[in-house]
Amino acid sequence: MPIYKTEKLLVRTIKPNDVDLIAKWLSDPQVLEFYEGRDNPFDTDKVKQKFLNRDDKVTRCLVEYDGVPIGYIQFYPIESDERVKYGYEDSLEIIFGTDQFIGEPEYWNQGIGTLLVQSMFDYLVNQKQANRIVMDPQTWNERAIATYEKCGMKKVKLLPENEWHEGEYRDCWLMEYTNKEKVGEYNETYPRSHYRV
Repeated sequence: MPIYKTEKLLVRTIKPNDVDLIAKWLSDPQVLEFYEGRDNPFDTDKVKQKFLNRDDKVTRCLVEYDGVPIGYIQFYPIESDERVKYGYEDSLEIIFGTDQFIGEPEYWNQGIGTLLVQSMFDYLVNQKQANRIVMDPQTWNERAIATYEKCGMKKVKLLPENEWHEGEYRDCWLMEYTNKEKVGEYNETYPRSHYRV
């Protein structure tokens, strides 16, 4: 099912026949270095277990660029445990989290990640009424952090030893986007006529 479409991107929910492709991406050491870890490759059974038929509030999506499947993105409301960890336990705001990767390295460093993150923020703010959107990249992942900052996110809190990755707990940054920042600028840069739900 399509979630949204821009001039170049299609974000749609994953289907059973996407399993082989996701397994290919998540067995590539270049991708695993940044997502899941090179010591944690996925085969098709592991992809089915983690990505299909889950009873949770995560919307798992495949990303196509100019009709070519190139990556994955998921979004989800931030629930009580994460609200406490992130410091939002007293907030009544609508807060979403996202995680994503581009699984085809030949599409890296072309601005597609920025386009994907910006378009997802636009979708969450305008269609899900998100007040805040958060991510928690590992502190060493400077390329991802730079992309998120380019999309209007700010580092708001260091999360020490937050994520197990390649044999050790890694520090992460809690990064936050609020719908008061850059939404107007984003809509001018990427007019609504190019964005279809």
